[in-house]
Amino acid sequence: MLGGAGDESRFLVEFALSPSSVLKIQKGDITQWFIDGSSDAIVNAANERMLGGGGVDGAIHRAAGLELKEACYEVPEVQPGVRCPTGEARITLGFKLPASHVIHTVGPIYDADSDPESSLRNAHRNSLRVAKENNIQYIAFPAISCGVYRYPHEEAATIAISTVKEFGIDLKEVHFVLFSDDIYDIWVKKANELVGK
Repeated sequence: MLGGAGDESRFLVEFALSPSSVLKIQKGDITQWFIDGSSDAIVNAANERMLGGGGVDGAIHRAAGLELKEACYEVPEVQPGVRCPTGEARITLGFKLPASHVIHTVGPIYDADSDPESSLRNAHRNSLRVAKENNIQYIAFPAISCGVYRYPHEEAATIAISTVKEFGIDLKEVHFVLFSDDIYDIWVKKANELVGK
C-alpha cells in the first residue's frame, strides 16, 4: 500500500507471476511505500559510493534520515570509493522509512556502460537475490537508470519486467512504484506484453 495514497489506487495494475506471487505496478512515491514494516524493502537506485545523490536516491536518503547514510558508511568498500559496484546490491535497514529495509543497487549509466542491458538485468536480479537471502517477502523497485543515467524507458521496462518474471516468483509481491505518468504507462504496457493479466 501507499501511505496516504488517496486516489492513487486507480494507478495500480496487478499481474500474476505464479500461483503465489504477484507483480504490482503503481504510480506514487516509493519513499511512502510499505506493506508490513517488517518483511518489506524498497530498492534504491544508488550510486557506487552509496552515500546519497539526486533523484530517487536523494529522496530515499532524505526520507530515511541520517541513520541511512551512517549505515551505508559501514558497508565495506570493495575498491576505493565503491561500496556497491554497478549491477550488484547491498541491504540496510530502512530507519525512518515505512518499509523495513532498503536494498541499494547501482544501475548502469546508459552511454558509459559497455553492456548496459546486462548491468541493468543484474541490478534487478541481485536485488531480488538479496531480498530472498534476507527473508524479504515484498519488494518495490523504482525505474532504475531511467533518470540522469538516461536509460531508454521502453528498453529498461522490458529488462526490469522480464527479470522480475524470471527471478521474482519466490517473493509474495514485487512492486514497481513509479513517479511519473509516462514511465508508469510504459511499465504497464510492457507488463501486459510480457506477463499478461
